[in-house]
Amino acid sequence: MSDAHHQHDEDGPHEGPIKTPKQLIVAVFFAFIIPIIGIILLVSYVGADKRPAAGSDGLTAKSIAERIQPVGSVEVKDVSDPNSLKSGEQVYGAVCVSCHGTGSLNAPKFGDAGAWGPRIPQGYETLLTHALKGKGAMPAQGGGDFSDLEVGRAVVYMANKAGGKLEEPKAAAAAASAPDAAASK
Repeated sequence: MSDAHHQHDEDGPHEGPIKTPKQLIVAVFFAFIIPIIGIILLVSYVGADKRPAAGSDGLTAKSIAERIQPVGSVEVKDVSDPNSLKSGEQVYGAVCVSCHGTGSLNAPKFGDAGAWGPRIPQGYETLLTHALKGKGAMPAQGGGDFSDLEVGRAVVYMANKAGGKLEEPKAAAAAASAPDAAASK
C-alpha cells in the first residue's frame, strides 16, 4: 500500500468568481433580469404583428360585415299600388322558372301548348288555386313569397305563353278585397 496522501489546497476553501456584494448584484441582474427582459421583448414582437394568416381574408372589413349582416328583413307591400307589385314575368323568373322552365317534377314546361292544353280549359280560378295551395310536387306559391295577385299574374303569364287567352287580374280587385279580408279577421 502506498502512503500517498491526498493533497488539499493549502490556500483555504475553494472560492467562486463572486467575491464582493457588488459582483453578486451584477450576477443576479444578468442571470434573472436580462432573460426576463428578453422574454418580454420577444412576446411583444410576436404579439404586435398585424399580418393576416396566409390565404385568409376572414378579418377583412368586408368579410366581417358579411358575417354580421341581418338574417332577414321585413318588406311591407301596398297591394293597392300596382307599381309596387311584381309582374307575371318577374314572378315567373324569380320562382316558377326553376321547375316550369325545364319541365322538372312533371311541371308543364313554359310555352309548351301540349302540356298546358288540358290545364288551361280548367280556368283561371282552378289554375290560381293550384298555384297558391300547391299541387303534386309543387309547394304553395312554388315556394315563393308573393301576394295572391302576383301569383295570379304569373299563372296568366305562363298560360298565355302556352296559347291561353286568360285575362290578367287587376290590382283594384285585389285591393278592394283586402279591406274585406282584414275586416273579417
